[in-house]
Amino acid sequence: MTAYAIAHLQEAELHPDIAEYIERIPETFLPFGGQFLVHAAAHEVKEGSWPGHVVIIGFPSIDDARRWWDSPAYRRIAPLRSRHIASDIILVEGVPEGYDPSGTAQAMRGSLE
Repeated sequence: MTAYAIAHLQEAELHPDIAEYIERIPETFLPFGGQFLVHAAAHEVKEGSWPGHVVIIGFPSIDDARRWWDSPAYRRIAPLRSRHIASDIILVEGVPEGYDPSGTAQAMRGSLE
C-alpha cells in the first residue's frame, strides 16, 4: 500500500546547506521507490493557517518510507535541512484501493452509543 512522507516546512532564510539538501535528497529516496509528489509548489490555504511549504514524497509502502527515513544516506543529509528549517514531518500509510470510509463512520457511531 502506498505511503507518504509529508513535511510541513516553516519559512526559512536561504542557506547553501538547503540548496545542497535539495540537490541530494532524491539520491536518498530513489533506492526505496520514492518520488516527489509535491515539491516547491504554491499551496492555497482554505482553513486555518499553513505558513511555509509542503513537501510530499510517495513510497510503495510504509516499510519503504521507514527504510528511507532511517537510511544512512538520508541521516547524513538531514542536518542540512534541520539546522535551518523548523519542520513537522510524518510518515503515513495511504488507504487501499477501493477504500470506503463508511466502516470508520459505523465504528465511530458504535463508540458513541
